Amino acid sequence: MDFGILSVIIFLPMFVAFSLLLLPVSSKITRNIAFMTAIVILLLAGMVYYNFELTGYMQFREHHSWISSYGINYSLGIDGLSLIILMLIATLIPCAYLWLWDGRTKGYWVSMLLIQTGITGTLFSQDLILFYFFWEAMLLPVFMIIGMFGTGNRVFSTIKITVYTIMGSLFMLICILYLGVAFFYEFGSWSFALNDLIQITTLSRAEQIWLFAGFMLAFAIKIPLFPFHTWLLETYSNSPTGGVFLLSSIMAKLGVYGIVRFVMPLFPELYKEFAPYFVWIGIFGLLYFGIAALMQINIKKMFAYSSASHLGFIVTGIFSLNAYGMTGAAYLIIAHAMATGGLFLLIGKLEYDLGIKSILALGGIAKKAPLFTVFFAIMLLCIVGLPGTNGFVSEFLIILGTFGFSQSAGIVSALTVLVAASFMFWLFQRAILQDNGNDVSQMKDLNLREVLGMLPLIFLIIGMGVYPDWFFYKIEPTIQHYLIDILEIRT
Repeated sequence: MDFGILSVIIFLPMFVAFSLLLLPVSSKITRNIAFMTAIVILLLAGMVYYNFELTGYMQFREHHSWISSYGINYSLGIDGLSLIILMLIATLIPCAYLWLWDGRTKGYWVSMLLIQTGITGTLFSQDLILFYFFWEAMLLPVFMIIGMFGTGNRVFSTIKITVYTIMGSLFMLICILYLGVAFFYEFGSWSFALNDLIQITTLSRAEQIWLFAGFMLAFAIKIPLFPFHTWLLETYSNSPTGGVFLLSSIMAKLGVYGIVRFVMPLFPELYKEFAPYFVWIGIFGLLYFGIAALMQINIKKMFAYSSASHLGFIVTGIFSLNAYGMTGAAYLIIAHAMATGGLFLLIGKLEYDLGIKSILALGGIAKKAPLFTVFFAIMLLCIVGLPGTNGFVSEFLIILGTFGFSQSAGIVSALTVLVAASFMFWLFQRAILQDNGNDVSQMKDLNLREVLGMLPLIFLIIGMGVYPDWFFYKIEPTIQHYLIDILEIRT
């Protein structure tokens, strides 16, 4: 199966997007073709998943010279971690299309296609300049969606997130160039390939710390980690449903992916040395953002903080330095993306039907929209970590891994999970179940298309919770490779 399938997955949406942009077709035709393209990408991703061998190393490699005089190459590959994120992206985007079906412009659908190209390109890149190219390309269509189709003070939100992400990306670019120059001075040739840059031995400890900090800054802003989260609230609150769906369920996870893919192999000793700090930063973020969510009355702002809280938990897992925590973090990437993605789509419908963002103005939704209530409850219970959902499996493994790293950190992480349960159950009681006398007569229940768009997420949330081996056997060799071969930790 060596016919450049990763390149097809990357560039097919971009080719379709530019073709549709040039052709005089309506927004409905653009939407239909974009949706069919997303289905084709899902089928191609399924082929990759089926043919993926149980090894921790890169597969489906593609390598072509790009700017040969400076050692910049078009180099792609996929391992177990990038495989599961690929399947996540390929599953979520068609589901989102079904929910965003009506009332979108041609430019909106073209932007969605271009985002998919940027995301998958970022996921597969093995050359750091190529990674940076896709990392930046991924952001531009999102800015367009927020700036053109958002609500409230959307222009300010767009400028704020742009400044934040460009600042972080600029530091990362400087670090990438510094590593390329260091490789040139040590080996006499240019290269920006990850496998080459990890061989550099001439960097001093101070240089390594600065480079480590530069990469971590870029990824911390994207996640976001405390205290680089100040763009979060306004951006999520003012973004349209599609924009906040992409930011929370997919793009934030690429910040975590970047830490594992690049920071860990480039700076393994510093990764281990600073792991205790990031474990506690993750736990602090879990608690801080959870309490902040509990204090919100705006439903979008509540889920913005909820999303950041669980991302802090994922960071705790990837820095736990053991198989339980890292596997749980990878599992929570999937579980959290499905649950928050589904919730933001449901909240988008709530906002569209009622025009209400305040939790205090809601109530009695269960009577008006029983199907909506059932799906909302399942997503919420996944975030809380109810047994039988993939949220429970992932949180249990991270807590177990955190205990293996530090008993005190494990106890605190286990207790702070209760914070999520507090605000989620309060929200469900106040906004969905309890009849508060507010007028919600305009609320409509889910139609067939919306049900079909939500069912794959429900199936995976429950299926991966009941039988997690569906996932584990593909990711475990990669986790072992990271721990044993890169971090040199015996499990």
